[in-house]
Amino acid sequence: MTAVPERAELREQLVRTMIAGDVATPRQNNLLHFRRMAAGNPYYQFGLDLKPSWTEGEVLAMMVERCGVDPDPMHLYGDDTIDPDITIDSLEEMGDRIGQAARNRERVVLATGHPATLTPVYQAAAEALRASGCQVLTPAAGWSYEVDTGYGFERRKIVYAPGGVAMLEGDEGRTHHTHDPFPMEAMLAELATESKDWPDLAIADHGWAGAAGEAGIDTVGFADCNDPALFAGAAEGKVQVVVPLDDGISPHHYGPMTAYLLHRAGLA
Repeated sequence: MTAVPERAELREQLVRTMIAGDVATPRQNNLLHFRRMAAGNPYYQFGLDLKPSWTEGEVLAMMVERCGVDPDPMHLYGDDTIDPDITIDSLEEMGDRIGQAARNRERVVLATGHPATLTPVYQAAAEALRASGCQVLTPAAGWSYEVDTGYGFERRKIVYAPGGVAMLEGDEGRTHHTHDPFPMEAMLAELATESKDWPDLAIADHGWAGAAGEAGIDTVGFADCNDPALFAGAAEGKVQVVVPLDDGISPHHYGPMTAYLLHRAGLA
């Protein structure tokens, strides 16, 4: 178990590992995603029914406030930034909500579109919540759909990592990155029709989080600075907490952050 860092120690580690601070996410990629979200492109809205009034400039201003990207609209190329203090503040808010779930023994779903990097964070939270008496839900295991990969259609199915963390797997047995809301929608549809175990809390990212928030579930999660939809969902009150971070870092670097989160939740 990683030792729980002090706030200043965590801040230094987040910046040193480029989870926050100067991150490797290209500015031009961020601006493209801001533009597409504002234009209403479903792929960049993560299953959220966002207000159609968002403009590209408003998305940039919102991302400055909620994520800490560079506010200069003329910064068009190079890397971008995530404010590490916003990351830690949001992490503390997430910890408070997870702690509430533990105290109340709530029903929880956990899911990630970044299985290669963020899975250990979710697994640690799932283990701690289950040990506190929470029910970690695992609906719709095996549900599948076809995805246009650009190289043809491939089938993806919902699988659960040890601990009860939902993710997508292909027919070749490899897990896959996804922005899609459809798997979470399938999970919630099964819970709505076949079970009394409607979740009180979702801990997720990408479309898994967007679909849960759109369904009215308390949702906390993680998002990179090129994923404005969840931050917009938070601005509109549909997502409770979004922690900004680079979601593509080597998994072991998230250990101190995970320890800090669970300590804040009273689960360390």
